Amino acid sequence: MMENKSKYGNMIDLLQLQKQFILNHLGAGDVAVDFTMGNGHDTEFLSKTVGETGHVYAFDVQKQALESTAANLKQAGCPENYTLILDSHHKVKEYVQGPIRAGMFNLGYLPGSDKSITTMRVTTMPAIEAAIDLLDHGGVLLVAVYPGHAEGDAEGKMVLDYFATLDRHVICCTLIRILNSPTSPFFIVIEKK
Repeated sequence: MMENKSKYGNMIDLLQLQKQFILNHLGAGDVAVDFTMGNGHDTEFLSKTVGETGHVYAFDVQKQALESTAANLKQAGCPENYTLILDSHHKVKEYVQGPIRAGMFNLGYLPGSDKSITTMRVTTMPAIEAAIDLLDHGGVLLVAVYPGHAEGDAEGKMVLDYFATLDRHVICCTLIRILNSPTSPFFIVIEKK
């Protein structure tokens, strides 16, 4: 059981739970995409999971994110199995041709930034559609939503509405959310059958 002990008792650790969903689908030699690089923590996790024979593509529109991620990956001792791309995630098909086993989205803004640049619905939706199209059978996408700011709330509603329309015989969409904390982050697991 994934839990985090705190002064409030045992609580589910959402970040650990996200990783468990990814690990159920991703392994050595696979291809994965970090659609929202940020400071590279998901890129690091994916890089270590796919190992030297796999590959990770990571996207961000901010040079600061690319530089921070490159430094973090080197410091963490990751294999050189990644491509860091300074471009919008909705252009993923310009860089990634083959099927992917896993992809991660952390919608919102770069942690530690001034929060003036966020993911936006106009590029998030095409990026998610492209990710689903690239996803291999038996693959997984994880979309983390941060509804605590206006664009994050709107993005969350948009992706939930979209995922509800997908054919459940092809794509399984599971929502993980803390019900009594409406502004807390939540995530959706998208598995391709």
